[in-house]
Amino acid sequence: MEGLDLPVLSILIFFPAAACVGLFFMRSAQVVRVFTFAVFALEFIFAFPLLRFRLNTPGFQFVERIPWVEGWGLEYYLGIDGIGILMLGLTLFIFPLCVLCSWSAIATRVKEFHFCLLFLCSACVGLFSALDLLLFYLFWEATLIPVYLIIAVWGGSERQYASLKFIVYTLAGSALLLVGIIAFRIEGGTFSIPELMGRDYPFGFQIWTFLVMALAFAVKVPMFPFHTWLPDAYAEAPTAGSVVLAAVLAKMGVYGFLRLSLPLAPLASQYLAPMMIAFSIASVLYGGLMALGQSNIKKIIAYSSVSHMGFVTLGIFLFSMRGFQGALFQMVSHGITTGALFMLAGALYERSRSYEVRENSGLGKYLPAFMGFWGFMAFAGFAFPGTNNFVGEFLVLVGAFESNIWIGALVVPGAVLAAAYMLRPTQKMAWGEPCNVMEWKDLNVREWAYLLPLAFIVLYIGLAPTLFFKVMNPTLNNLLEMFKP
Repeated sequence: MEGLDLPVLSILIFFPAAACVGLFFMRSAQVVRVFTFAVFALEFIFAFPLLRFRLNTPGFQFVERIPWVEGWGLEYYLGIDGIGILMLGLTLFIFPLCVLCSWSAIATRVKEFHFCLLFLCSACVGLFSALDLLLFYLFWEATLIPVYLIIAVWGGSERQYASLKFIVYTLAGSALLLVGIIAFRIEGGTFSIPELMGRDYPFGFQIWTFLVMALAFAVKVPMFPFHTWLPDAYAEAPTAGSVVLAAVLAKMGVYGFLRLSLPLAPLASQYLAPMMIAFSIASVLYGGLMALGQSNIKKIIAYSSVSHMGFVTLGIFLFSMRGFQGALFQMVSHGITTGALFMLAGALYERSRSYEVRENSGLGKYLPAFMGFWGFMAFAGFAFPGTNNFVGEFLVLVGAFESNIWIGALVVPGAVLAAAYMLRPTQKMAWGEPCNVMEWKDLNVREWAYLLPLAFIVLYIGLAPTLFFKVMNPTLNNLLEMFKP
């Protein structure tokens, strides 16, 4: 394993899943919460060897490769590159904060809820590390079970409808993904993703495999018009569920484009790029317009995710270095900012028992710390200069104008809409007519503990993005080489 003393990726995958066993021996809900947070904290510490990631190489690092089912050519094959390590870092950063933000919100079936979080973390880490197609698919499917349960058991009043819609959409996408995986195994003779990347496939084969995989990934992102499960799922999920859906699971779809669709079907990716760009622009504009018309805070954030992820997919299918950089940067930034907004919405719901803007007005005078964080994250959400979202969105816009002035012109209104749909509720929440605000308490120590790291990362990424570019550039350059004539 390239001279490593320990199989770091395997430890990161199996440690949270193994810790699930410990939950069965705990009776106190408070002990369960502390234990789960400690597991995620240790998981973060166990990732420290990844700091040895070499910045000057585009290849996969920390590789683990063991024969699994030799007769079928299956391997337990793991590794990360400049794309995978950023997604892994985002995952390991978000999950401990999910425990903190759900500390008092989850009062029933506490053990089962934290079991789902631990299992989901293992599946997400496995997905971003898998270099075997079938292993990738197994982790992809494994994420569906805990997310479905989180929505269906601990969600809001419409949780049954939202969870059913989520599982139907995602299982349909998964079926298409499996078809594509089987096709590449038959045509390429292996499940190994790096080996499949180095082979040429007929144009017709690339077209239909790209389409079936793109549909699966478009549902997960989600892209317009495959997004209709998202508002219900995001709005009905408990706070931690909304955070994980937006910050981590939405990135699985874009990661699928970068890891599978583009490198395995490069000719089809370029040929169908105009279609994907059209869907991306539609996502940006539609998501922005829908967010502007919402009065429910969680639905505003949910539809804003459709718009922001439209910028990500647009950047990918521009096939330029700036587009790739902006897309990957926006993936990380969106996970941080939107995760923080959902956490703030959850903290507010614990006080007012409502997500409606009109029932959470007049907070500026009585909850100054809360509104300070909300205003800061809202500004980051519409890409205010100096914040993390600005870097990614700016690069995508530059790449769009460089590619075609009309693409850039069409997507600019999406950036304007972002300011409108984030500032409108912020203004009403800060300076509107107070409801029962005088009776509410401002942020407590636990809420400060999970919001401060998010605010720090927003500023750090926005003001000092150089390290992120050093991590991603070699891999993105290598990916871009596939599309040069």
